[in-house]
Amino acid sequence: MNTPSNLKYAKSDEWFDPASGKVGITDFAQSQLSDIVFVEILVDEGEDITAGKPIASVESVKASAEIYAPASGKVSKVNKGVVEKPELINSDPFGEAWMIQIEGGTAGDLMDSAAYEADSAARSH
Repeated sequence: MNTPSNLKYAKSDEWFDPASGKVGITDFAQSQLSDIVFVEILVDEGEDITAGKPIASVESVKASAEIYAPASGKVSKVNKGVVEKPELINSDPFGEAWMIQIEGGTAGDLMDSAAYEADSAARSH
């Protein structure tokens, strides 16, 4: 499982980059869902969001899942590329497959990479 140490992680499997404000779903979430085939971003640029509220929905060949904001702030950018090519999440969940970017983001109750790895390992058994 890939968990970059510069990111913060939510128990609900989203990541937040405090440096850039970008948000996406983790490698662990993608592996649990299987191949992602559809992404819908539920928020718009300029919208204020609150940590814990839904920001996107994804569907895979196995299931669908809500994606929640790991931080509060104003949506400064929506990644339309991941909507047009949802399979990016399968190959690059921490790179091209970010979903939104938050300006002035205040992180919610997030974990570092070591804590997230331990939490994910406990849930995968």
